[in-house]
Amino acid sequence: MANNNINIHEKLHAIFIAYPLQGHLIPSVHLAIKLASQGFTITYINTLSVHNQTSKAQSHTAGDKNDDIFASVRKSAGLDIRYTTVSDGLPVDFDRSLNHDTFMAALVHVFSAHVEEVVGDIVGSSSKNTPPVTCLIADTFFVWPSKVAKKFGLLYVSYWTEPALVFTLYYHLHLLRNNGHFACPDVREDSINYIPGIKSIEPKDMTSYLQDSDTSSICHQLIFKAFNDVRGADFVLCNTIQELERDTISALQNDMSFYAIGPIFPIGFAKSSVATSLWSQSDCNHWLNSKPNGSVLYVSFGSYAHLSKQDLVEIANGLSSSNVSFVWVLRPDIVSSDDVDPLPVGFREEVGDRSMIIPWCSQIEVLAHRAIGGFLTHCGWNSILESIRCEVPLLCFPLLTDQFTNRKLVVDDWKVGINLSNETSVNEKEVSDNISRLMGGKLGNDCRKAIKELRMIMDNSLTPNGSSNRNLDQFIKDLKTRTRAA
Repeated sequence: MANNNINIHEKLHAIFIAYPLQGHLIPSVHLAIKLASQGFTITYINTLSVHNQTSKAQSHTAGDKNDDIFASVRKSAGLDIRYTTVSDGLPVDFDRSLNHDTFMAALVHVFSAHVEEVVGDIVGSSSKNTPPVTCLIADTFFVWPSKVAKKFGLLYVSYWTEPALVFTLYYHLHLLRNNGHFACPDVREDSINYIPGIKSIEPKDMTSYLQDSDTSSICHQLIFKAFNDVRGADFVLCNTIQELERDTISALQNDMSFYAIGPIFPIGFAKSSVATSLWSQSDCNHWLNSKPNGSVLYVSFGSYAHLSKQDLVEIANGLSSSNVSFVWVLRPDIVSSDDVDPLPVGFREEVGDRSMIIPWCSQIEVLAHRAIGGFLTHCGWNSILESIRCEVPLLCFPLLTDQFTNRKLVVDDWKVGINLSNETSVNEKEVSDNISRLMGGKLGNDCRKAIKELRMIMDNSLTPNGSSNRNLDQFIKDLKTRTRAA
């Protein structure tokens, strides 16, 4: 339980704004709880859209502004977390998945005005029960936090929810541009060996946006603006582990106050006391309980990226011919919101009771189940951290953004996973063959041994004297020092 018995004006008070996508929301909610347990007052701002979707998933009244996602943890642990919502600039029921570019444009051009208003209200509402606001904690991908923080006299803490390797590629985008590896007519294809803290990286292992020839998209604008803005951050918190990215982190620390504080998991790991899912979750336990240890492949491509219909069909056929039991999280919009059942005709009957096909689940609970022996994944960063914690080796098929760089860490650097395909698309045979290699082959066993070692490194980082706890303590100490000096 947090120690709140200190002078109200000495407490650190952070306004916390998470990026409104599932993969950013989860580590943001749990960092807010972690900081509150360290004595912070947290005012957490959710978008109305995310709040509405989370409420629907929990069978609460959709859009009820008084429905506080932190109510249970505040009551059970005595944490000082306040909760409010703000519009992202689009109607609540607008299909953000189907209209991705419109959604991103609203976050770049409109959202900041709504945030500025609500931050101004919070800063101006200090009372005997509310300590003055110390800092603004906001996702690095926002394009406005340093300006908003400066306007209200707050310190700006940038929260990066992906690995430090991805951060440093974006941060050194000017070097990629100057050296001809990005945004030029004849893009170089040789190895990149001039980014501080990275020995060498291949162009194919950069994020999808850094591999694009067209750099005029709204997502490119967002990245350019966000990484210009983050240069105005007072502190950067990163959901990674220092021992896993030591050289990259050391190089970044030469430029900024950068703290590796990951992995940020729920207290107790497998059960979250706060609703963070944007979809209703199916319970897989009864089905998994009937399966032998390590015999089931978990398949999920995350909450955001889309598969092509062709790749989905090939993966389905490969799963069928592999004869491996599997749980497949098949989001209704995995191909498109307009194609709600993209599976091949007869597939469900073909795989029968060796499969469980569901729209969503508690991924942590499934990965932690003794029956799970492998994970066919898009290589989202949360998925990778959760897999390491559960010692589940990975079969990698990156789709978008940081996932290509995350795959490099998993397959090439840490050797805890294998590629589903070495091409940008897949076929049934390589899907089936690689499932067999992961689930029962020598390579899969080698990955299991390697992931056990990573799990030990992860566990050590979270001990009282481990690197992540020390780094978090140092951040809090440095924040207090800067606050007193302000």
